Amino acid sequence: MLAWTPGSATLKTNDGMRQFPSLEALASEVTGAELPVAALFDWLSGQATPVAGWQADVSQVASGRLRAQRSTPEPAADLRIAFDK
Repeated sequence: MLAWTPGSATLKTNDGMRQFPSLEALASEVTGAELPVAALFDWLSGQATPVAGWQADVSQVASGRLRAQRSTPEPAADLRIAFDK
């Protein structure tokens, strides 16, 4: 489970709870890559907000799928999200 407010983010797993200073820090820790969190919310709503180094495919958002790929900076990242709308 994720919960966040400005200035704080919490991740609850079977191993316990972990605190982070931001949603961006939590996402980076969990995925191993820095994610453009503000744009991610746009992408999840079907808006292909451009972000340098990222290419988001929002064509399947209505079907509950999002894919975004980062080419720069290294290392490359491939983000795939399946969700219930």
